[in-house]
Amino acid sequence: MSQTSTPARRPTIKEVAKLAGVSFKTVARVVNNEPSVTAERREAVHKAMTMLNYAPNVSARQLASKRSYLLALVFGGGGLDNFARAQTGAIRRCREAGYQLIVEEVVPGSETEVAARLQNARVDGVIVLPPLSFHPPLLEALRERALRYALISPDGGDPIASSVGLDDKLAAKQMTSRLIALGHRDIGFISGGDRRASTYRRIGYRAALETAGIPLRPDLEAEGDFSFKSGEVAARQLLGGPVRPSAIFAANDGMALGVMVAAARLGLRVPEDLSVAGFDDMPYAKLVWPELTTIRRPLREMASTAVDLLLEPEDGRAPHHVVLDFELIERGSTMQRTAP
Repeated sequence: MSQTSTPARRPTIKEVAKLAGVSFKTVARVVNNEPSVTAERREAVHKAMTMLNYAPNVSARQLASKRSYLLALVFGGGGLDNFARAQTGAIRRCREAGYQLIVEEVVPGSETEVAARLQNARVDGVIVLPPLSFHPPLLEALRERALRYALISPDGGDPIASSVGLDDKLAAKQMTSRLIALGHRDIGFISGGDRRASTYRRIGYRAALETAGIPLRPDLEAEGDFSFKSGEVAARQLLGGPVRPSAIFAANDGMALGVMVAAARLGLRVPEDLSVAGFDDMPYAKLVWPELTTIRRPLREMASTAVDLLLEPEDGRAPHHVVLDFELIERGSTMQRTAP
């Protein structure tokens, strides 16, 4: 005789409560991400849910509240590496909070269509990755659909949106100060255009030079557009100038890689003849040789924080702007400068 397997029974909320040593109402509050639960009890509930493989019934939760328990992550034009890191952080935090994450790619001209789809899906909020976080057509479309959103690394203030970023000025100042500590005085800088992040990174670079008593030299600054090719072109400009820099700090990793290629084509060794530093700590920063010294931008943590911002209740408060820590990662592309 053939035997039919009995479907595994779903654990109940009361079983989770018993294992966690709390009331079932406390479990419900944790599942609904309500603030009135201590960190200790919240952790106990999450641990019990994991041990029992408990998954909240999304449909029931939707019916019992005005929320869909859906968040969206929108990306476009910022590179798949950035997207992958942010998606990982958002998914993990959504899972902890009992939410599901949907993903939408935005291409030029699709802003209104994407906003309409998100509205039809009844998402509770939208996480917007750069460069979309300073893309007016998308932000206007989200506002027209009355969709709540949180911005990652925005290019300016938004009167209705919370955001998460880092202190670009301080990060650039620390990187430049580190190059100065390595004995460099002629330090080139490649900006990424007129974006807010690039502007602040230039300010931080100049501030470090000023603090160290090193005169600013316009011929040691060049303009890029955050692309690899622009970094290569700008590096050729700097390295062919009246004073050849012993170090170049590029406002992102893509341009820094362009600097390394330009140096190689000019017969210069990195870091013996030219130290190179970037910004962002993209995955390829560890795939080049020598590995790239850079500032680590914590995109996973930024996306996780953006989820938290969207889970906060809407009660008429002003937007919340969070600044996360960065890390200076020193690798083989920079070294102590030896006397010429």
